Amino acid sequence: MTNKVNLAEKLSLFSDHWSPKIVGEVNDFDVKLAKVKGEFVWHQHDEEDELFLVLKGKLVIELRDGKVELNEGEFYVVPKGTEHKPFAAEEVHLMLLEKKTVKHTGDVVDALTVREFQRL
Repeated sequence: MTNKVNLAEKLSLFSDHWSPKIVGEVNDFDVKLAKVKGEFVWHQHDEEDELFLVLKGKLVIELRDGKVELNEGEFYVVPKGTEHKPFAAEEVHLMLLEKKTVKHTGDVVDALTVREFQRL
């Protein structure tokens, strides 16, 4: 049996931005929590969809042909192969559902790129 996860408790364990932490697993997927603020980098995931669920704040996901604005309690799935750039004017708390094989910034290498995700 696995232990239940308290999201607020896990979020209280870190303060860095754009560095998702693994808090659970579902089949071949990682459940991650992240705190984000400011701009991320344009990137895409050629083989994986990416789910963004906003727990706190407002996230804008910029797309080449528009943008998606997410408020607390809303989620959006970025389809594989879709170039996107998340942005948060103020700190946002997110839950992400991503395949274990996903690269943080796709094939883009940036100062924000995380190569190995921390487990909480």
